[in-house]
Amino acid sequence: MTIHKEGYTTIALTVLFIFVLNAFIDYKFADLAWLRWFIYLFSLSLFLIVLQFFRNPSRSFTAGDKLIICPADGKVVVIEETEEPEYFKDKRLQVSIFMSPVNVHINRNPISGVVAFFKYHPGKYLAAWNPKSSTENERTTTVVTHSNGTPVLFRQIAGALARRIVWYIKEGDAVEQSKEFGFIKFGSRVDIFLPLGTKVNLELNQVVKGGITVLGELS
Repeated sequence: MTIHKEGYTTIALTVLFIFVLNAFIDYKFADLAWLRWFIYLFSLSLFLIVLQFFRNPSRSFTAGDKLIICPADGKVVVIEETEEPEYFKDKRLQVSIFMSPVNVHINRNPISGVVAFFKYHPGKYLAAWNPKSSTENERTTTVVTHSNGTPVLFRQIAGALARRIVWYIKEGDAVEQSKEFGFIKFGSRVDIFLPLGTKVNLELNQVVKGGITVLGELS
């Protein structure tokens, strides 16, 4: 397992904060052993939490030209027909994956194809499970067109704790299934919109892994 590049700055700032905090406590409260040990344990816990958040575990990815692979780790919280108002402006099958702070937060391409549309939206930071987060939170919208002509839309949505969405793609790029397309710092969600009638292999509340779990199949 390695540490993702998006974590380098955050981890460095965390280490600096821990160093300053511990130096201050040791200087000001040298005679309060219980307080010093409490801060030591707090510092270790904080460092481990931040470190695990940016972990990048080694994986053997699932591949298949007609397969739709889960774009993120987390839990399936939505499987429903809904109106997609930004790009398709018609009914689509929506699958949403909620990522808690303990999940790996790397986002991966669900299919291979060409990026037909990309847009970043600044916005609010509602809880990621709030239905309004899909249209009001900070988010990105990406549409990748498969070689058979089928467009698939996926959306990064920042959560209540997230304050930065990162993406590595732009319109016109050729993308490969399961390769990284972005990262969301701390709690967040990814929505994916598929043509009606798409075969979905998931169930509500199922725990999935990005780049591994098969979400569905293109017709």
